[in-house]
Amino acid sequence: MTNRLRIALAQINPHEGALDANADRIRQARADAAAAGADLLVTPEFSIAGYPPEDLVLKPAFVEACEARIAALAVETADGGPGLVVGGPWRDGDRLHNALFLLEGGRILARRAKHELPNYGVFDDKRVFIAGPAPGPVSFRGVRLGLMICEDWWFPAVSETLSESGAEILISINGSPFEAAKQDTRVQLAVARVVETGLPFVFLNQVCGQDELVFEGASFVLNADRSLAVQMPMFAEQVAITDWTRGESGWACAPQPIPPAVPRLEQIYRAMMLGLRDYVDKNRFPGVVLGLSGGIDSALSAAVAADALGPDRVRAVMMPSPYTSRESLDDAEGCAQLLGIRYESIAIGPAMEAMQGMLAPAFGNRPADTTEENLQSRLRGVTLMALSNKFGDMLLTTGNKSEMSTGYATLYGDMCGGYSVLKDVWKMTVFALSRWRNANLPPDARGPAGPVMPDRVITKPPSAELKPDQTDQDTLPPYEVLDAILEGLVEREMDVDALVAAGHDRATVLRIWRMLDRAEYKRRQAPPGVKITPRAFGRDRRYPLTNGFSGLIA
Repeated sequence: MTNRLRIALAQINPHEGALDANADRIRQARADAAAAGADLLVTPEFSIAGYPPEDLVLKPAFVEACEARIAALAVETADGGPGLVVGGPWRDGDRLHNALFLLEGGRILARRAKHELPNYGVFDDKRVFIAGPAPGPVSFRGVRLGLMICEDWWFPAVSETLSESGAEILISINGSPFEAAKQDTRVQLAVARVVETGLPFVFLNQVCGQDELVFEGASFVLNADRSLAVQMPMFAEQVAITDWTRGESGWACAPQPIPPAVPRLEQIYRAMMLGLRDYVDKNRFPGVVLGLSGGIDSALSAAVAADALGPDRVRAVMMPSPYTSRESLDDAEGCAQLLGIRYESIAIGPAMEAMQGMLAPAFGNRPADTTEENLQSRLRGVTLMALSNKFGDMLLTTGNKSEMSTGYATLYGDMCGGYSVLKDVWKMTVFALSRWRNANLPPDARGPAGPVMPDRVITKPPSAELKPDQTDQDTLPPYEVLDAILEGLVEREMDVDALVAAGHDRATVLRIWRMLDRAEYKRRQAPPGVKITPRAFGRDRRYPLTNGFSGLIA
């Protein structure tokens, strides 16, 4: 019986579907673990392929390719080095599982299937996987390990089964997506599992951007006394070496220095950076192009892009119309100069005149309305898409969640693009993030230190500038009011009476609810964007386009 164990925790960034690259990343982590004298290397959920695999696992060829890479990694453990926990698909007859594999001594020593399959929000494991039985512990070099997969530890049943079956250390491999303040929830749940079982607990998460989802890492170890022994970084890869000793009261992990907690705004900003960086790099775009209007949304989007990719990979385009103010021209150029990104101006006035002339016979004597405003937005979209097509840069959309909620965005206009970093960010949070970034440089940023936008961009009244003297508040209530109502409707599914009881004007609530409901068709056609809140549009919140229900109205 051994009384010491060294476990390496590989918080790595897999590339969805790039099986050889992922296997090589695991090999490198194992080499690092071996150099540190580790007995075992643990990798995240579905580490051989990236999580979530979605319908890739419905392709037999994909599952076979995953199995082949796992088998090859198993053979390599015959070298006497660290054992290996790797995640991937497991075909057990006609049953397909989300599984983990313990590789040791040149073979697959054990398999365990995910027991609790999530089927809510962004998760649809039940759609493609079959749940496995409640797992028992695995004996590894004289230690009984309680190995489980993500959702298994969010409920007490699996942990209790492992404890009652003789497990000595609980280890969960995870693909747990980022949400602001989610780490506090994870730690609280981990404390509950430790209290229930009396066992130490390891939470290992991947760190990557995968389409709309960001996985921030933030892996940790809790000892049986509920003390935090290890805290791995947010938004960064790391192979952490943990030392374990068996004492009279069981196994304990040697404490390591705990880094300071990452503030909420920094978490959100870095999540946007990681989501954009991985989306652009893994899809092999040379860079991004975006419209820089002199407003706060495009300024913040440009800052995130410069920090994520480097200023040399960001192309900003001002597209003035006859309604564009001198302030906006100056502010857009000022943003570009502060960020050090490429900047150019392409006026849409000639295109506006051409479109008005072309449509005049069809429009007849009808007065100008939002049609002409939307034409401006669509001409800007066409211009940016042309640049994207010609040079290969991905078009970055700059709209925020408040606009997407109310439909304050033009389909095939400012909604054009391949990705959006602000899609799940409320307007008031946009203001807060802009102030934060002007005063702070994220630790992994590739952009410049110091302010990234003129202060006037943050303080001036927001405006689409599609007609003279226009401001957002011509159509919308003040953003602090709007966001509070929208958060109630979207994040908490509150009804009208509840929002009125919270202090909001009934007529305003009803108007915003109707705008939210009517804009669903636009959101269905919007580009993907980084998930920040518990209820992001798309995977989290799915409403029918044709919907006659009016049950929110009391």
